[in-house]
Amino acid sequence: MNAQTQRQTVAGPAGALECAVDAPGGASRGVAVVCHPHPQHGGTMDNKVVQTLARAYTQLGCTAVRFNFRGVGASQGSWAGGPGEIEDALAVVAALRAPGQPLWLAGFSFGAYVVSHVATQLAAAAAGAERLVLVGPAASRFDMPPVPADTLVLHGEADDVVPLAAVFDWARPQSLPVTVIPGAGHFFHGQLPLLKSLVVRSHLS
Repeated sequence: MNAQTQRQTVAGPAGALECAVDAPGGASRGVAVVCHPHPQHGGTMDNKVVQTLARAYTQLGCTAVRFNFRGVGASQGSWAGGPGEIEDALAVVAALRAPGQPLWLAGFSFGAYVVSHVATQLAAAAAGAERLVLVGPAASRFDMPPVPADTLVLHGEADDVVPLAAVFDWARPQSLPVTVIPGAGHFFHGQLPLLKSLVVRSHLS
């Protein structure tokens, strides 16, 4: 992401996981873990939306952590259909979050599905996240649990990968608001500055 990005590995359930860590300009207020889109459709931690989310969190004063799921990039293992990738994310949180340190979670597409389950498991263990950001959540393709009421959900009006209607169907029973970006597709081409601004503003309000 920038010259100061630190690359490191952490132990995962299927082998080492490749991580990229970006520190904020001053003292860190906590750690933000960002999960990338579907590994079998080209998703990596260097995805533009994932990098944009990481930049938003460093601007907010957090240490931003991106990582490659098993079998992606230098991460060991192979695609596990979802449950294994949830375990990967939990391992990254456990390795890079200090005891009692505030945690934020964000995910794009498949990564949003992973984040929704990670948040549920952490909350059950009384180690929940401060807030979730779900961008283009893959609600039409994976079983996503309910999420906290203050979760920020961002979706493109013209998403041709995950239909907006499917996200509304998931959000409606929770009375969960969805922020729709007019004209945006699944990958938010030309809309990344707006995406970053929305994330930053939501965390400052």
